[in-house]
Parts: sequence; structure tokens; C-alpha cells
Amino acid sequence: MRMRYWLVFALASALALVSGGASAQDAYPSRPVTLIVPFAAGGSTDVIARVVADAMRGPLGRSLVIDNRGGAGGSIGTGAVAKAAPDGYTIGMGTASTLAINPAAYKSLPYDVVTGLEPVGLIAQVPNVITVNPKLAARTVADLVALAKADPGTLTYGSAGNGSVSHLMGEQFKLATGTDIIHVPYRGVGPALNDAVGGQIQIMFDNLPTSLPLIQDGKLRALAVSSPRRLAVLPDVPTFAELGLTDLDWMAFFGLIAPAGTPKPVVERLNAALGAALAMPQVQGTLAKQQAQPQPGTPEAFGALIAQELQRMKRAVTAAKIEVN
Repeated sequence: MRMRYWLVFALASALALVSGGASAQDAYPSRPVTLIVPFAAGGSTDVIARVVADAMRGPLGRSLVIDNRGGAGGSIGTGAVAKAAPDGYTIGMGTASTLAINPAAYKSLPYDVVTGLEPVGLIAQVPNVITVNPKLAARTVADLVALAKADPGTLTYGSAGNGSVSHLMGEQFKLATGTDIIHVPYRGVGPALNDAVGGQIQIMFDNLPTSLPLIQDGKLRALAVSSPRRLAVLPDVPTFAELGLTDLDWMAFFGLIAPAGTPKPVVERLNAALGAALAMPQVQGTLAKQQAQPQPGTPEAFGALIAQELQRMKRAVTAAKIEVN
């Protein structure tokens, strides 16, 4: 009888633990969720994060609190996500830089993109663009290539820093066109764009959202974009694919990530709230103004995109001989 009593007690205790764990997950979230943005306020990642965080408040039932932690090309903030407790209360913004370029270019990182992070869902993809100072006698990419080849090593291009999207695009452009243009790294895309407008550098590679206002104001001239087809906002600007520059024909992406080990029901809850947010007309309209194309999907689909882009960037970084300490 005593043995039977203990067996019944043990079974009841186990069921209680399972039930308690399920209830805890069912109750998620019971407090606000921190969303780490691994870049400074005001950039494309921050703008998209704030739009999505505000819209997810309703379907998630709790607010998402933005925590900007910039530095080291997004590695500091992404490392903070990887080191956070895997309980769904700290998540992060993941980008082409932090999830594909940095792991390919940096010798060491404070996170492992494969084993340290959990994909939650893709938010959107945005085109990249090559622009020049309007005073430069180049109205097309062919013009720019001709100028660069006529006087090698004199034209300069700016980037947001070593190992950034703009740096990688610049080096890919050099390889694809056989030109010799000089890389000038900055501490962020803002200062680089300022110098491109001022004429201190002649060429800029960037995500379209941050460059578009300067293009529309005539302060920079767009030569090509990486969208699948021409954009309504820039109908006269060809795509890289049209020009045969297929190595530059890739989009920057933004998505939500969580620490590895975050329970699947929590990841699915976050993914469902993200999907609901991206279906809202006001969110789609705001993202469209950023030239961001909403692309809701499963965590698995986002994970597959990350794996694909990581391999692509590893090949590009190896070809361009980029290495960031």
C-alpha cells in the first residue's frame, strides 16, 4: 500500500508540473517584452522595429519596449539577445548585417547565429541602392564604370563601417565591374550619406529607405536598385538584374529573433502576433513608405532564409577578401 501511495503521489506531482508549465506558457506574455534593436535610433532597423512593436501590442496583449543597443555593426545588441534568458521576454531585431554578413566577415562574435539564436519570423525585405553625388558625370552605372576605369583609384565610396551592407556591396561592385574604387568607412550610414551629399565621397551603397529622401530631393542620384523589378517610386532607375550585375541583386532583410532554447509555443505566439501586425493596413502602408515589402511567414521559413543568406555572404566575403577584427 505504501508503495502504491508513493507511485500515485509521484504521478500526481509530475502531472502538476506539466500542467503548471503548460499554464505558464499559455499565459505568455504576462509582462512587457523587451525588443533589442542592435542599431542606433533613427535608422531603417529602428524605424521598422518601432512600427512592428506598436502593431504587435494588440495581438500579443502586452507592449514591446524598444531597447537600442548599437555598436560593432549590430553585434553588441545581437549578442545581448543570444545571452538573454530564453523565456520570450527578451527578443531582438535580426538583419542581413547581423545574421549573415557579420558571421561571414567578423573573426569573432559574441554570438553564434546557428546555435545561439532562434528565428521568430521575417518582417520585410528592402532593396539596396547605389547612388552618386549629382556633380559626378555619371548618369548610369555604365558611365560610373567608365569613369572609374579611366582614372583607377581616385573615386571613393562610403560605407556604414567595415563589414556593413554598404561595404560588402561596394566590394562586390568592384569585383563585378573590374573597377578600382576606394572604400571610406564611417561610423554609421548617416555620416557617410552626409559626405556623399557634400561631395567628400562620390559613391554610396545603402539600403534604399535611408537614401530615398536624399534621392527625391536631388541631393543624390540613384543609378540602380536591387529590387526584383523597377520601383514605382523610382521608375527610371534600373535594377541590378537588368544591368547583369547579379552579384548585387540581393535584398536586405529584417526579422525577429529570440535566444536559442526559447520554448516553441512562445516562438509561435510571437510569430502569430507578428503575422497579425503585418496584416494590418496601417502597418503595410507605413512599411511601404520605407520601401519595405512585408513578408510574413513561419519561423522555419525565416531560418531557411538566414541559412541561405549566410552562405551567400560567406562566398561574397571570401571573394572580396573582407575580414573584420
